Amino acid sequence: MSEFALYFQLGWQHIIAWDGYDHILFIVALSAVYLLKDWKKVLILVTAFTIGHSITLALSVLNIVRMNRPLVEFLIPVTIFITALFNIIRQPDLSQPRAVQLNYYFALFFGLIHGMGFSTYLKSLLGANVAVPLLSFNLGLEFGQVLVVITVLLMAGIIVNITGVKRRDWIMFLSSAIFGIAFVMAIERFKDLFVLPTTI
Repeated sequence: MSEFALYFQLGWQHIIAWDGYDHILFIVALSAVYLLKDWKKVLILVTAFTIGHSITLALSVLNIVRMNRPLVEFLIPVTIFITALFNIIRQPDLSQPRAVQLNYYFALFFGLIHGMGFSTYLKSLLGANVAVPLLSFNLGLEFGQVLVVITVLLMAGIIVNITGVKRRDWIMFLSSAIFGIAFVMAIERFKDLFVLPTTI
């Protein structure tokens, strides 16, 4: 297997693996308000997230930026429950341009934080040459994220269009569940902020 293929595989497997479930929750929260017909918007959204985490992933792996690891691990669930909370309190009209733009900003800005989380995993695998692994790992992450999004959109299509559940009820159910999980996760990780600091 080539180096590119190896790190591409590691990237998408890291997203869909259980140890990456916090990142999965964020992707699900971002795409919870969309249906299959909105796939172009969601693709832009996921790409914005990829751009965000690619920046800090590269900076961290190259040791240009270092952050307190427990702080990053705490901030990741914070980004998730903020996104889920926005889904819950937003206006019922999901086609408003301002709401769509805010989602893009969430994806890009919060992607910066998630990139620091990805770097912990990637740093343990890298050798001297980081260019090809960084590129292929990021592309693999993007591919994994698209798989998650397709699953969410298909579920939304089945639940909303076939079973007759109202779209707003689906969003409330999914976002509330994600909010609860992320909130508990943040509380559990909060105590680690007071342990001796490590950087990533």
